Amino acid sequence: MTKKHKIRVKKLRFDRGQIPVYLMLLPMLALAILPIMYIVFTAFKPIGELFAYPPQFITERPTWDNFRKLFEASENTVFPLSMYLFNSIVSTVSVVFLGMFIATASAYVLSKKRFRGRDLIFKLNNLSMMFVATAVSIPRYLIVKEVGLLDSFFANIIPMLAVPVTVFLLKQFVDQLPDALIESATIDGANDYQILFKIIMPLVKSALATTAILLFQNSWNSMEASNLFISTESLKTFAFYMNSLSVSGNGVAGVGMSAAAALLMFMPNVILFVIMQSRVMSTMAHSGIK
Repeated sequence: MTKKHKIRVKKLRFDRGQIPVYLMLLPMLALAILPIMYIVFTAFKPIGELFAYPPQFITERPTWDNFRKLFEASENTVFPLSMYLFNSIVSTVSVVFLGMFIATASAYVLSKKRFRGRDLIFKLNNLSMMFVATAVSIPRYLIVKEVGLLDSFFANIIPMLAVPVTVFLLKQFVDQLPDALIESATIDGANDYQILFKIIMPLVKSALATTAILLFQNSWNSMEASNLFISTESLKTFAFYMNSLSVSGNGVAGVGMSAAAALLMFMPNVILFVIMQSRVMSTMAHSGIK
């Protein structure tokens, strides 16, 4: 009988030599966490603190008034809040799953397939990461118009599927997979889709988690389709609805409503990141290794 050997992992303990490292990390941590704290504090500020001079960072008298006014304003609209929320959930879930499939399939082809123009396509993908969404809004509108997606629910989904950074990230992981693994699966009779779903995707789970977060953020927070591509109110998203409510708020009340809406839109991103934090950290640690 074989004996089972337990591997003991030595727990990391605090050492005085780590103090300089912590002193270097604390300013970076402060820069990262202060904007998040500002969003939270501002959402719960009463009107007096929102316009206090000098401005106050920490809320002294937290209140739910901003959220109450935001939901009261939603009750006075023609279409209910639940409809916009449903549109956002359906479009975001569709973008996440379709986007992960497209990005992984593209990474697999660009990494393991040999064909003319492969390197050029990958370079063009990397080049497209230089342009912000605003710079390509007009070409994107013309493409959406030509393919007949204007004023369609699919306008919330199709334009959001092209995220070059996800292809770049996943390709770094697929490059690390041995070619012999793919060749042996091909010899056993597996086609490309079986290789993709049963070999590639299970082995790049960490990168897929990061890809899911990026796709979720792009889709959940996007108002481009609702502003430019869609004119029918019942097809617009929750982000557009929250923004329109906060903008339509009269004067002082609108500032508090905007802060509450910003927190409501921000929280799903934080929750998703916390759930997938370990996989995201693993992705960042291995993304540059080949």
